[in-house]
Amino acid sequence: MAFFNQQTLAKSASLTGASLHTGSQVSLRFRPAPVDHGIKFKRMDLPDEPTIDAKIEHVKFVERATTIAEGNVKVHTVEHVLSALYGMGVDNALVEMDSNEPPIGDGSAYPYVELINKCGIEQQSALRRTLEVREPLHIETKTGSLLTIVPDNKFRISCTQVGPEGRFTQYYSTEITSEIYEKEIARARTFVFYEDLKPLIDKGLIRGGSLENAIVVRGESVMGKEPLRYPDEFVRHKILDIVGDLFLAGCRFSGHVIAVKPGHAANAELTKALAKRYTHMASMVPAQVIPQGTGVMDVKDIMEVLPHRYPFLMIDRIVSFEGDNKCVGAKSVSINEPFFQGHFPGHPVMPGVLQVEAMAQVASILLRKQFSRVSGIGYFMSADDVKFRKPVVPGDTLLIEAELVRSKGSVGKASCRCLVNGEVTSEATLMFAFVAQ
Repeated sequence: MAFFNQQTLAKSASLTGASLHTGSQVSLRFRPAPVDHGIKFKRMDLPDEPTIDAKIEHVKFVERATTIAEGNVKVHTVEHVLSALYGMGVDNALVEMDSNEPPIGDGSAYPYVELINKCGIEQQSALRRTLEVREPLHIETKTGSLLTIVPDNKFRISCTQVGPEGRFTQYYSTEITSEIYEKEIARARTFVFYEDLKPLIDKGLIRGGSLENAIVVRGESVMGKEPLRYPDEFVRHKILDIVGDLFLAGCRFSGHVIAVKPGHAANAELTKALAKRYTHMASMVPAQVIPQGTGVMDVKDIMEVLPHRYPFLMIDRIVSFEGDNKCVGAKSVSINEPFFQGHFPGHPVMPGVLQVEAMAQVASILLRKQFSRVSGIGYFMSADDVKFRKPVVPGDTLLIEAELVRSKGSVGKASCRCLVNGEVTSEATLMFAFVAQ
């Protein structure tokens, strides 16, 4: 299991150009931002320079572009900026603008990728907010869009683009990594079918549109400033938009997105479902003990780090890390636990020694993070100041905290405790060692 930290920009950089829908000139600047800042847009042209979080709850319009708004403050067409930031691995950034819409550039996300490369990327101390999709999510719209996310240990998108009367039907499937995104997705330009132009113009949109920043499809012909950059450029641009729109969920995720005829409205519905799922996962343990900057390891990730298996794997997931020195794990205590059959069967209580074992396993995860560059395993050596304060019974959610208080060479000492509903059930000081393999 790799531990992925949040990232921001190493320095600021800017670009200028015309916006697509409003046609106005705009200057845009990327700035670094602190841990857990997320992506925020700042309107430098307005009094008090208000900011808007790039979150799904602020999405107000989704016709031909994604617009976020809070009160009277709006930012149009955010999807290309967000797509570039997600695709290139930036979690925290401030996007300053002196107008209500970013520059359209050449109609792709590549100008923003170049701007990110100019800024450079800097790793931060906290882990990323991540969601592993464990159950399928499905969205179907009246316009024929179908979007599904199924479990996958990577972020993948398989997309089918279908034009009017089935014209220019294209399919493309790819994993999304920074390298793949920059090479295979970022340069795909926006496109429009000729018969859709007049309705858009009548609505006051695409005032800054031209063959310099969009591809126009008329019949079976493709019109643009240059030839297609990819033979399947249309579907790749749809994937570009999906990446940007899904970033509005406020977290990164692993899962396989399967999209047929996607659009911003359908993307927004799927993003809402993702955000709701992430909120639900974060609420499965009491919020007061989960620090900001939650990073999640599920049981599959844990088994990649620890050798323990049934019935001695005592943690279900890691719910958070605080820097390199503190870790919080969780275990849902079920009546089906094998030890309840023989340990006070008429009055089931979780054995205290197994709570100590749970502490040791969380501490071992913490030690493994300290030595993430080499393979090995943490061994439990001793337990001091062990105290049992309250019983743990079926139905409890056990939170296990481990904080590294001393480390020398490959040996560490951790202060650990178990809690249920905010009350300590047991505590101990554990000594353990990391043995390289």
